[in-house]
Amino acid sequence: MVLSATQFLMVLDQSVMNVSISQLVDDFDTDVSSIQGVITLYSLVMAALMITGGKIGDIVGRRRALRIGLVIYAAGSALTALAWSVPSLALGWSVLEGVGAALVMPAMAALVAGNYAGRARVVAYGVLGGTAGAGIAIGPILGGFATTNLTWRVVFVGEVMVAIGILAASSWVADAPRADRKPKLDVVGAVLSAVGISICVLGILQASTWGWLTPVNSPVEPFGFAATPFVVAIGVAILSLFRLWQAHRERVGRDPLVRFQLFSIPTFRSGLTTFLAQNTILMGIFFTIPLFLQIVIGLDALETGIRMLPTSIAMLITSFSGGLLLRYLSPRSIVRIGLVLVVLAASILMGTIGPMLDGLAFGIGMGLLGAAMGLIASQLGNIVLSSVDPESRSEAGGLQYTAQQLGSSVGVALIGAIVLTSLAGLFAARIADDERIPAELTAAVELRLASGSSFVPSRTVEELATAAGVPVDEVTALVESYEESQLAALRTGLLAVAAIGSLSMLATGGLPARRPDDGHPPDQRSKHVATN
Repeated sequence: MVLSATQFLMVLDQSVMNVSISQLVDDFDTDVSSIQGVITLYSLVMAALMITGGKIGDIVGRRRALRIGLVIYAAGSALTALAWSVPSLALGWSVLEGVGAALVMPAMAALVAGNYAGRARVVAYGVLGGTAGAGIAIGPILGGFATTNLTWRVVFVGEVMVAIGILAASSWVADAPRADRKPKLDVVGAVLSAVGISICVLGILQASTWGWLTPVNSPVEPFGFAATPFVVAIGVAILSLFRLWQAHRERVGRDPLVRFQLFSIPTFRSGLTTFLAQNTILMGIFFTIPLFLQIVIGLDALETGIRMLPTSIAMLITSFSGGLLLRYLSPRSIVRIGLVLVVLAASILMGTIGPMLDGLAFGIGMGLLGAAMGLIASQLGNIVLSSVDPESRSEAGGLQYTAQQLGSSVGVALIGAIVLTSLAGLFAARIADDERIPAELTAAVELRLASGSSFVPSRTVEELATAAGVPVDEVTALVESYEESQLAALRTGLLAVAAIGSLSMLATGGLPARRPDDGHPPDQRSKHVATN
């Protein structure tokens, strides 16, 4: 219960405030890009510090790291609730909460592995996965309700209270075993990994704004290209230096931040890759579906959250079934069934993208998505943490959550870029083929699209065209073309999600192909898997 409450608290911020952006803009008298920058910074801080947070758990103890992280997280939530400016909001929400989460999440993963064994551990990780899904789905409902009826600040006051409650109950959680020798923190490695990951994630997150290759709103245009590939390349180069530095540390007998031998374990490597794919899929759909429900259909934040509840409920239910399913299926089979259901769910959701919402089919699609994510989540945490020795579990937990954060960033950036690029291309093609729209208006729209486009309600297109003096019949033709392009672009985004789900099958080859043998202690079994 303690660790599930911790998981729920950690993921809540990643979804609760996206529906409150407009209110934050009004409260702080700023613009949307500033608030989105604060949200981006939160993801950057978490992704950059997860590996270091895991290593600190090895040094000070996993339960102590959990408690320290919760204190920092609660302090950040309190500052956010009292924020008076964008910088104070960024300090509380993005920096302090991000640092706290980077300490808490790897420690939480290691504490689950240390407190449970066998099928009980599978169930425990399944519960954490289901709780994470619940937090992602409930976040928009909670944020929408609080913002509409009270204030968004109430959410952060509640987070402080929950964090205090978890701290009070944390003594119920036995600490995970530590190595006989306390490792030392590799400060240079921590800096290199944090900077490298931050730059990579920043480049990915900004891709929908800057453009992937063709510059849109890119701050610089090296050789005529967008800044995105160059920023990502710089991040990769720094991470390469980090890899070389870790090898040097190991050669001279000093503690590395990451032991790259872990990646030679097929089970561990496949588990991390599947984690990345899972979050790419989940956040890609959670980017696309709200656009459909809010921008196309016109639902508000609270109604959108309610429509997405089947995902949370199904994910919570199926995540509990992981231990039961292992009596009949291997972990690899369960994960692959989940990926098949992802493709099926995306296909059903594609069929619901239309001018009117088919509530039944949409609910079935979202429910299947939740079932798929629950099946995958019920296995991956246990697979990754059981594939390494107990002393490496905080380190593995840091890498696990880093992979998840990277997946979330890639999901939003990649699917977002696909949707926006498809929208611009389809809209330009449709108006060019529409005889009702004259060539000069087509050229004007194409010029506007070339300078950057966003996913806006069709009434915005109507208002802009009317304000520009476009005749009524041409405005009608423009709006019709835009609405058709919106639906087609959303279907393209979901098609990309289905493709990612299919390709993810390739990453599952290293997952355990046999049901776990409860006759062996968990650590012996994990060493056997690691050796194989």
